[in-house]
Amino acid sequence: MVTFTVTPEYGYTLAVSVASTVLLTVLGHRVGTYRKIADVPLPSAYADAAEAKVDKKKHTFNCYQRVHQNTLEGYSSFLATLLIAGLRYPIAAPVLGSIWIVGRIFYSIGYTSGNPAKRVFGAFGHIGDLGLLGLTGKMAWDLVMSA
Repeated sequence: MVTFTVTPEYGYTLAVSVASTVLLTVLGHRVGTYRKIADVPLPSAYADAAEAKVDKKKHTFNCYQRVHQNTLEGYSSFLATLLIAGLRYPIAAPVLGSIWIVGRIFYSIGYTSGNPAKRVFGAFGHIGDLGLLGLTGKMAWDLVMSA
């Protein structure tokens, strides 16, 4: 039988999970705000591609929406690996989680600059999510090997 002890340092992991939720909330709010500026009606998720080609506001709205959607696409695996890895690695996991958050902020700033190619400025954030995946994989390996 394997047991985990939740140490006080796990609070750092929980703090990073809260910070990541705040990030998602801010990104979602930015989409809603820019939706009004670009006059993209609900329930349309994106502005029409033809309109976005000729209307900079609609193009920028699509960039805001894509940042939020892309972040949501990877969020469940990020959060799962953060919370699991934090059990055994209560310092390394929140550091990696913080790298992911800062990377997403730079990704967002670059993508919504009007030149989506600038999203690569946030690519370093993958150090965070890949690192968390590695720590969680190591935990899985150790558990299987201890059986």
